[in-house]
Amino acid sequence: MSEALQQIVISELTPLGLELFQLRSTGSKGRPVLDVRIERADGNPITVDDCARASRAIEAKLDEGNTLGARYVLEVSSPGIERPLRHAADWRKFVGHDAVVTVDGEGGKQSNREIRIAGVEGDEGNETVVVEDAKGTATRIQLAAIRKARLAFNWKR
Repeated sequence: MSEALQQIVISELTPLGLELFQLRSTGSKGRPVLDVRIERADGNPITVDDCARASRAIEAKLDEGNTLGARYVLEVSSPGIERPLRHAADWRKFVGHDAVVTVDGEGGKQSNREIRIAGVEGDEGNETVVVEDAKGTATRIQLAAIRKARLAFNWKR
């Protein structure tokens, strides 16, 4: 993904009170697909209107500069209900929520766990995530040891 394209998207989202969560480009050279995942800067859930406003602003800027050519597909959406957790700020934001994590274990083995996020401790770059299992037992996991994580939607609640 080009840095210039990312900056175009960010420059259009910021005045709308939106932030870029993820930017991916797929498709072919003749018809690229630009997948833009957004969040609200105020922390509220993304609405369809937010996506529409973002789409119109980004599309106008891309067309103005002919950045992706005449034929492209622009998809704007939220990170979703089972959104990835990538940074300590994501973990802090979702304390009390359920998640599925893939963690590095002994001997290079990875394990998948279903947990509840209980908190984040430590300084920037050396954070530890406090999680609870289904029985409420707390465990601490170095954020650096977590390979993948996403929120888990619990249908039983």
